[in-house]
Amino acid sequence: MSGLKNVLKEARACTLCAAQFDGHEPRPVLRAGARARLMIIGQAPGTRVQETGIPWNDPSGDRLRQWLEMDKPAFYDEEKIAIVPMGFCYPGRDKHGADLPPRPECAPKWHPLILDALPHIGLTVLIGGYAQKYYLGSSRKKTMTETVRAWRDYAPEFITLPHPSWRNTGWLKKNPWFETDLLPELRQRVGVLLGT
Repeated sequence: MSGLKNVLKEARACTLCAAQFDGHEPRPVLRAGARARLMIIGQAPGTRVQETGIPWNDPSGDRLRQWLEMDKPAFYDEEKIAIVPMGFCYPGRDKHGADLPPRPECAPKWHPLILDALPHIGLTVLIGGYAQKYYLGSSRKKTMTETVRAWRDYAPEFITLPHPSWRNTGWLKKNPWFETDLLPELRQRVGVLLGT
């Protein structure tokens, strides 16, 4: 078994923070193949992803694929795209019904091991504030909007995106530069990287 297969097997069996979940079992959801060139790092699975075990298998994933101009077969090709969220399991909901943040144990434990086993990654897409804070550290701007607007500052290693949730539809309308400037560059870079 290869190094990546071992790491993925262990990560998918992880129960590190099982005691923190209320009413559901851990179900780590991540995908990667040893030849992957693109890595997508989001927050954590939602309820639908928790149920199906398929990352980005929800309306947010539909919007993300639209941003990438990518169909499902291409998006789920593990030999091209690694999907490794900040938290591998659905974190549950707060008292207001919103999803809780990704569990903080996940990324420090698993991301270095997974990244070491993925030597061909040419671009990492950081989706949302949690991924941007973890990977950009002090180079992150004061707000998510400023961080995404400064996407050129993090190239060529990273591209920063807002979360593709329906909750961000208003944000997209207020920030037309996202669709006119950032998305064409994202699509071009991904196309070159993946040979599409």
